[in-house]
Amino acid sequence: MSGLRQHQDLCLQFASLLDYPGPDIAGRSAACVAALRQVSSAAAAALEEFARFVEQGEPNRIEETFIATFELQALCQPYVGYQLCGESQQRTLFMIRLQQLYRQHGFTPGKELPDHLGEMLRFIGSIDDRSCRDEIIADGLLPALEKLVDGGEADAHPYLALLRSLRIFLAETVVAGDERPAADPPKECVS
Repeated sequence: MSGLRQHQDLCLQFASLLDYPGPDIAGRSAACVAALRQVSSAAAAALEEFARFVEQGEPNRIEETFIATFELQALCQPYVGYQLCGESQQRTLFMIRLQQLYRQHGFTPGKELPDHLGEMLRFIGSIDDRSCRDEIIADGLLPALEKLVDGGEADAHPYLALLRSLRIFLAETVVAGDERPAADPPKECVS
């Protein structure tokens, strides 16, 4: 599998892990860990904590943890625009721009808002445009993941291990593919 296809596949796998947990989440997380081992041992190690939790957990407990992590904690909302801009006009403009990019690349988003972490991962997992993908990762996903992980650090939800793994994977692939560090978030959105 080419580097691009492998990266796209992993982005899609991470996106599926960020969906509301279904009965196949343990299998999906184990498959993602196995695929990550070929690319990033650090990201795979971080994801193993999450994989153990979903493998050993009861479905109700996994669902409760998902809700407690992403829906009850304002600091851990999985919306990139919200993490970067808060509830502001800048977030609205960010979502409009994402919708334009989605249309431009022929991507049909799912049921979530365009700035949902899973939707954005599905988008970068479906396009070949390297500069667009890297810009979204460096200027959007990585700064948002920093806030998500830092915001949830006090609470030991296993989903934070998933977010840490995703952050490691994306940071390593952008730097490895581009030899440039992740950019700072747009100045007008910093809250």
